[in-house]
Amino acid sequence: MKRKSVILCLCLALMACGVGETNTTYSRGDIGQAAIVREGIILSMKPVNIEGTGTIGAIGGAVAGGAAGSMIGGNTAVNIIGGTAGALLGGIIGSAVESEITKDTAMQFIVQLSNGQTTAVVQSNELHFRVGDKVLLITTDGTTRLQYAN
Repeated sequence: MKRKSVILCLCLALMACGVGETNTTYSRGDIGQAAIVREGIILSMKPVNIEGTGTIGAIGGAVAGGAAGSMIGGNTAVNIIGGTAGALLGGIIGSAVESEITKDTAMQFIVQLSNGQTTAVVQSNELHFRVGDKVLLITTDGTTRLQYAN
């Protein structure tokens, strides 16, 4: 039974390390929100690295490590020491794994707005933008996304 619990904890920890939003995927909270829309032209673009996160992996790893470490056996003191050490080690490993899984690459777009100002937006390039493309900058709650202008 204890082994099944450890396996379940590890599975839950890995499931928590999912992919985040893209520039064409919106959260439920964005539905019905008014957005500021500006026009512009892409002047330049370059790839950038996006750092990974580690919070959920650390928590999941600590839970799984603590459960596994507490099954070392022996007396209660050994189980407590094993659980504590397992939680610490599991938290460190879980955080590192999540960070590695969630890091990504994106593009930094430099856009000249129709009013002459220049701005930068970092997002994925799943729409395959190129320098010179006319775009709309759509800003909702501080998040700006590029879309093609028609």
